[in-house]
Amino acid sequence: MKFKEFARKSFLKPWDLIIIFFLFLLSFTPIVIFGYQQNQLAQQADAVNYQAVLKVDGVEIRSFDLTADQASYTYTYEDEDGDYNIIEIDGERVRISEANCGDQICVRQGWISKAGQSVVCLPHRLVLEIQASDGSEDGALIY
Repeated sequence: MKFKEFARKSFLKPWDLIIIFFLFLLSFTPIVIFGYQQNQLAQQADAVNYQAVLKVDGVEIRSFDLTADQASYTYTYEDEDGDYNIIEIDGERVRISEANCGDQICVRQGWISKAGQSVVCLPHRLVLEIQASDGSEDGALIY
């Protein structure tokens, strides 16, 4: 059976094929739109500056800028009772590398690098949180 015979006998008309082809092309529109939006958000997220904020009992003690070209360094926080936490900053990520608390949960949490992430040391009432300069979380912009 040739195509012309099939086309005559089938229920599809010539305009039906054109509409199906058009709908097929239109189905790729969301991929193009969302891809463009993700590209724009990625470019804007690159312009955001991040910093790690150290708080004890809700009071900000110090903030650390997180930049890719920054050398690795440590900061030791020690309170009047002799409790200490060693904070390691390595480029765009930060962690508590050592603490003299009993449970060591803050040390085991490891590196954090995204806005909104935090490391908490409950025995020392210490919070280390990453914040974005524009107030967004996880690099996503707020509209």
